[in-house]
Amino acid sequence: MEAIVTYLESIDPILAALYASLFTWGLTAAGAALVFFFRGMNRTLLDGALGFTGGVMVAASFWSLLAPGIEMSPGEGFVRVIPSAVGFALGAVFIFGLDKVLPHLHLFHDEEEAEGVRSPWRRTTLLVLAITLHNIPEGLAVGVLFGGVAAGMPGASIGAAVALAIGIGIQNFPEGLAVSMPLRRQGVKPFKCWWYGQLSAAVEPIAAVAGAVAVTFFTPLLPYALAFAAGAMIFVVIEEVVPETQMEANTDIATLGFVMGFIVMMTLDVGLG
Repeated sequence: MEAIVTYLESIDPILAALYASLFTWGLTAAGAALVFFFRGMNRTLLDGALGFTGGVMVAASFWSLLAPGIEMSPGEGFVRVIPSAVGFALGAVFIFGLDKVLPHLHLFHDEEEAEGVRSPWRRTTLLVLAITLHNIPEGLAVGVLFGGVAAGMPGASIGAAVALAIGIGIQNFPEGLAVSMPLRRQGVKPFKCWWYGQLSAAVEPIAAVAGAVAVTFFTPLLPYALAFAAGAMIFVVIEEVVPETQMEANTDIATLGFVMGFIVMMTLDVGLG
């Protein structure tokens, strides 16, 4: 792990953000690849994995994004928290807007329950777009943190950025599976299932590079950008991830998964950051 951190410290932070986001995409693709070996997945296990995803995202929002953002903000008292409060609200509103406009279908829902503007797109495309909504703030978070390192901002370190990438990568594994496996149960061929599963995370490298570039050239935006990513992730967790884990009788498993995900992300951030 130290070798990875040392290597990323030695290269351009924007390139480091790209590599880190390719890693998170790769774990999504790996999770989706389980469709080649299994035709179905136990719903209890999937709910636990989605709970884990939510725990990672909530912990990352505080430990990796909000706390560093507040630390690097100027001023004292209420003035110091203003950038994070504003950024957090804007991030949530941004995903709220996408949620209302972008056609998508949440997991375990019928096609007539699709959200966003009406569209003739098939169920497969709508499922991929739903998971893509998860991955926009995740990729942005990774890129913004690496950009903060490039800007030399206090509270931003390569170790923390690596920890965030690892945590997001781990929780991306079940997300890839959550797209590919339902498609397999519908009779879609395995390769096509895998293709759609990994495609849901293809936006992460794009968002990561965009976030890194933005804060590298506009350093004062960094506290706002970190909180923006946090607000976007928290909106996704509350609006989508948590409700999906509560639809069946697996609420306890999902809650324990959430707790475990939070602990893992907190441990990674403190240990590496």
